[in-house]
Amino acid sequence: MLGTALNFVFDQTVRRLFDRHKTKNKNTNDGGNGIILGPVSYFDCIVFCIFLAPQLIINVGLIPIIGCVLQASPFFLFDLPVSFIYHRYLISSWNKTRPPFVDKATAFEDYVIRCVRYAFANIPPNVGRVFFSKEVALPFLRWRLVRHGHFKSPVPWREHVTKDFRGLWIQKDPMAAPDFVLYYAHGGGFSMGTAYFYLEFLLTWLTVLSAYGFKNPAIFALEYTLVPDASYPTQIREAIEGYRYVLKVAGDPGIVCVSGDSAGATLILSMLLHLSCNDPEAKRYGIGLPMPGLAVLISPWTTLISPRHTNTTSDYLDAEQLGRYGKQFSGNEISWDNPLVSPGCCHDAEWWRRASPEKGIFIAYGEEEVFAPEIHDLVERLSEAGLWVESDVEQAGIHAWPVASLFLSTVREKRLKGVMDLTIEIRKRLGFSVADAVKKY
Repeated sequence: MLGTALNFVFDQTVRRLFDRHKTKNKNTNDGGNGIILGPVSYFDCIVFCIFLAPQLIINVGLIPIIGCVLQASPFFLFDLPVSFIYHRYLISSWNKTRPPFVDKATAFEDYVIRCVRYAFANIPPNVGRVFFSKEVALPFLRWRLVRHGHFKSPVPWREHVTKDFRGLWIQKDPMAAPDFVLYYAHGGGFSMGTAYFYLEFLLTWLTVLSAYGFKNPAIFALEYTLVPDASYPTQIREAIEGYRYVLKVAGDPGIVCVSGDSAGATLILSMLLHLSCNDPEAKRYGIGLPMPGLAVLISPWTTLISPRHTNTTSDYLDAEQLGRYGKQFSGNEISWDNPLVSPGCCHDAEWWRRASPEKGIFIAYGEEEVFAPEIHDLVERLSEAGLWVESDVEQAGIHAWPVASLFLSTVREKRLKGVMDLTIEIRKRLGFSVADAVKKY
């Protein structure tokens, strides 16, 4: 009871401090310490489509795109509006056929998630990949910055490219040493997604980290190779080389927090198991590197292939498609149920104890997502092994909502809730001093 009360007091204190910081900078889009752009508007959606259309033609071809449009037409012209109106306005919340997510989502959020659900299950991954590509995401972010009065990002970021790995380095003050480094791997089923698509989310997170007391936070976002361009172990090698670079810049592994969502979180868990594997017959990577200080994960894809992955009426993931992506990722080098590629298959308590960062593991996920049963089992298993592991389960929540809500929600508090909750957990585990925060503000 005392621990719960102290956590509540801590949460409320840092939230009030953030609100004070937010009010102080409300007329500058938080430009003094970072940037938090406004909600995505309908006009933003039109601009995104303008950037998207030529890239689809260039990368996929006009005829295949026309085929996708014709295939999707019955869904968008009939199935989508009928199901949307029925679930949202014609049946009550106690009806079991009404998706739980509908009760917590706005009409815009609900509508977009239904579109994403269809796309994930039916649109070819080479088409989906274009939506998240650098060529679309980066111009769109620049448009969003200009629309909010910024001709360049108030938070410096740069590309970092080597022969072994690549990614984006984001730091409040690039000329000074960071006091905290977040190492992030993006999601996308290993088949789509880029660090560029996540850049606005990460810029926002850096701003929140700064507001919550870090003097010079930094983020390195890994840009790993997607399938089918390459499969395991390419991605884990890139993840470990990126981690090696982060350790070099940070200087102290204790200030490094490894993080990621969905497939990216899988890479992070796999990396921790590689770093701690003591089986001389296993093909391990990264042996000898120190463990990070903390792991904070969003909706990890813990087990690549599982009979417990079943579609829900709320989530946008499709279990059958996930199975295909999982097999593509594991490839021919390793079995899909090997813990080094599918962390949820690791039932060795001692191995997990070696793999755990000093400050433990925190996992945020949605109650309604396809991965929920496997994530719950992993949390229970790690807890029984004696690890410092906690989870935050969003009631009626869906996959990777802390990321999605930043783009889909219109209310600032709702958009920032996910990154604020994660940041609060980071600060608690790294020894946050409320007195220091009060002094700062």
